Amino acid sequence: MGTAGRGELWVEEPAKRRRMPDPVRTAAVRAVLIVSLTLVQAMVAVLCTLADSWLAFPMVLSSVGSTVVATWGVLDVWVTRQVWNQRNGVVSVPASTARRLRRERRRARRGTRAGRRAPESIRTQGGTGQLTHT
Repeated sequence: MGTAGRGELWVEEPAKRRRMPDPVRTAAVRAVLIVSLTLVQAMVAVLCTLADSWLAFPMVLSSVGSTVVATWGVLDVWVTRQVWNQRNGVVSVPASTARRLRRERRRARRGTRAGRRAPESIRTQGGTGQLTHT
């Protein structure tokens, strides 16, 4: 049995998206667990209601509470992501053309500022080389 004709079983490919930061991933896992438990609880409430069980009313009440907690969990993921982006910044690499245009605009602004400043530089008093302050 030769393996010359076979390809590899596992070929690693680079990830298309970067990995989520740890705090965001933790909040996302927490939210998924809370939402899934809420859905199970809601399903149990529906089945208890259909079966005319005494447990239906308490399950419906707890499902309402769980829905509030699940909403908080999902909002927590969003807020954690926003805070992470604000504190650590989003890594963005501008295109080389955008960078070049920004550099040219900056040079032009500096040139106009330097041109305006040149006549207002240190003025001498009567050409004696003394500064104007007295």
